[in-house]
Amino acid sequence: MLHPLIADPHATRHVLKKFKLRAVKGLGQNFLINADIVRRIVDAAEISAGDEVLEIGPGIGTLTQGLLEAGAHVTAVELDKKLPAVLRETLAGYKNFRLVEGDILKVDVAALMPKPFKVAANLPYYITTQILLTLLEKKLPLTKIVTMIQREVADRMTASPGSKIYGALSIAVQLRSEPRIAFDVPPESFLPPPEVTSAVVVCDVRRPPFELVDEDFFVKVVRAAFSQRRKTLLNSLASAGFEREKILASDIDCTRRAETLSLSEFARLANFLHACR
Repeated sequence: MLHPLIADPHATRHVLKKFKLRAVKGLGQNFLINADIVRRIVDAAEISAGDEVLEIGPGIGTLTQGLLEAGAHVTAVELDKKLPAVLRETLAGYKNFRLVEGDILKVDVAALMPKPFKVAANLPYYITTQILLTLLEKKLPLTKIVTMIQREVADRMTASPGSKIYGALSIAVQLRSEPRIAFDVPPESFLPPPEVTSAVVVCDVRRPPFELVDEDFFVKVVRAAFSQRRKTLLNSLASAGFEREKILASDIDCTRRAETLSLSEFARLANFLHACR
């Protein structure tokens, strides 16, 4: 049974007062004060004793404690220089905890996590997309990402073809994972409460479900296709510099709009255009 005591509102306020801390808006900090949410995140990550977990932005150790209590070996990367001293006290006594001070976008994650691992994080909303895509694109021995993000971003990540919010982010995430929204997290679960509803998203990482001749070229085609959403696929790609004749020669109906194409259709189109270069 988990006892994530740091998630208690009184305990959190005590830690913040003792270390003279406040949420730094520029770092997207909101401290989780709901123990049930911690438990549900740990459950969503399917943590077993001995699991290797990378946590991004542990804060004062709220989620970290839940992961440690479940038996995970947690490596936490923290950017805020004020927080390592806090974590060394709030998580004192846990032998399965390792703290790395630095920027997750600059840390050599492959060297840090050489064995299969999971990611668990309460990501700063302003940099959510960049962190997620960086982790997925590095082809790490990563099996699962469980992250709390803005609900709006979660909807875009999990959107299906034909949806108004289906776009380049949906494809980028779904190319290397199967994402699903596990549950919503109301603003009152944080201190201070954010102005938006949050959601916990589970991404089961996998290889792309189809062959890509050139992944960078695939990304270029997708971004070009969505660069002008109201235009047909033909016009969007032509505006981005692709030759109209070659676009029309593909087996994809290019009078459609980009948001109607599935991942596999984008793959066929990208592979064809690559072969025509």
